Amino acid sequence: MKRTRKDSIQRRHRRVRRTVFGTTERPRLSVFRSNLHIYAQVIDDTKQHTLVAASTLEPEVKSSIKSGCNCDASAEIGKLIAKRSLEKGIEKVVFDRGGNIYHGRVKALAEAAREAGLDF
Repeated sequence: MKRTRKDSIQRRHRRVRRTVFGTTERPRLSVFRSNLHIYAQVIDDTKQHTLVAASTLEPEVKSSIKSGCNCDASAEIGKLIAKRSLEKGIEKVVFDRGGNIYHGRVKALAEAAREAGLDF
């Protein structure tokens, strides 16, 4: 039986989540990429609580970007999630690429977050 693209992503995500775990000291930066938008969350897995979130659906971001499904939009979200995390005192995170390959939009988000001050 041939695997669909979604099946492959879900399998990779389960494999990544076996090793990536967010703690209170070092929460998990989780990325979800849909066809039209990109979402990022900083999650404390010990308390099962989202600390910070950002997406291309937010009005302030939506007005400044042309499209939610390109590398420029992902970089904006990376900067925004880093800014919000640093405001809450979160400097170190573990990166969860969500089963996506570290390339394109996911890579753009990660590099923008690193440049904005997040350590991972």
